[in-house]
Amino acid sequence: MLTIAVVGGKKSGKTTTIELMVKELANRGYQMAAVKHISEPNFTIDTKGKDTWKYVQAGARTVIAVSSDEIATVERVSTKDVKLEEILKRCRNQDVVFLEGFRELVAKDKHICKVAVVNSPEDFAEAVDAYEPILAFAGTYSTEEACPGIPYVDVLKDPKKLAYIIEKGIKKKL
Repeated sequence: MLTIAVVGGKKSGKTTTIELMVKELANRGYQMAAVKHISEPNFTIDTKGKDTWKYVQAGARTVIAVSSDEIATVERVSTKDVKLEEILKRCRNQDVVFLEGFRELVAKDKHICKVAVVNSPEDFAEAVDAYEPILAFAGTYSTEEACPGIPYVDVLKDPKKLAYIIEKGIKKKL
């Protein structure tokens, strides 16, 4: 399984980059997972007043909702000390796992490739300093002159190019 962290500042285009890569790689037949770190305090995917919410309020630590097209699991646990490996175990049987967020957990982890979304020289400098290894740069700021050894892709104009770079990584892992 290839794990790729898509990193960058707020509103930089991380979600759009993942969305485009999932679409492109799914069309090529790959199985993918996407994991999003949400830093908003007290965020819940559950809806107040719904049955699943009532189960949690009653004391259930794990609630599984099954519908005709999906299964959702809500686990009420402290995530303060959750290790990335524990999260990735939930993505078993996938060819690629995309991570968004988890800045501190992924920054220098050499087992996780990064796609750095950069939109300015400052974003570029921060990414080079903070992350390794960087598989590619994406975003509106071209890094081709500043960093010729790492590919740059304007993912909005050419998502297939970034998908090809990622696909090469998948094939190395298989």
